[in-house]
Parts: sequence; C-alpha cells; structure tokens
Amino acid sequence: MSSIMKAPENTPVWVNTARCKACDICVDVCPAGVLSMKPDPTSTLGAMIEIVALNACIGCHECELSCPDFAIYVAEKAEFKFAKLTDSSKARQEAIVNNNYRLPAGY
Repeated sequence: MSSIMKAPENTPVWVNTARCKACDICVDVCPAGVLSMKPDPTSTLGAMIEIVALNACIGCHECELSCPDFAIYVAEKAEFKFAKLTDSSKARQEAIVNNNYRLPAGY
C-alpha cells in the first residue's frame, strides 16, 4: 500500500485549508504565481491561501516542501502534465509578492 496521497483528478496543486494557518510561505516560494492569499475573516491571521493560476503550476513542489503545516500538496509528475515556467507566470509571482502576497485586483 502506498502512503503517497493521490491528487484529485486533473489537479496539479491543492490545499487542505483546515490545516493552513495562512503564513504565506508557500505564496512566497512559488516561482510561477500559482498561489495567493485572500481575505478570510474566519482565519486566525485574517487571510487564507487561494490557488489563482492552477494551470501555471510547474510541479516544482516548493510550496509543499516549505509548508510547516503540511497543508499543501502537489501531484506527482507521473500523474499530471505540468506547465513550463513562463515570463507571464514570473511577472504574476512578482506582482503577488509585491502586493503583500495577494493577487492585485484586476490582474
């Protein structure tokens, strides 16, 4: 029996929001601008993780490896065909980081 969690079908990255404490480390380390924080008044820190560019995930596993709460998961390369890192993905990541880890309005 395998202990590797199976990805939801056709999903490169997913989050267990019940485990997420909204530290935004994963948003900071994502090179492709896939993740962002969104306001959430029910969260301890007033925000929650959001996947804003699902199809831009490159499968690097940086978010999963850096999460202190094991709340984010990335599919295995055998299960999903990931995107290539593009200039537009890099620009979105820079915009998110420069906007307090939130996707700028109208982006």
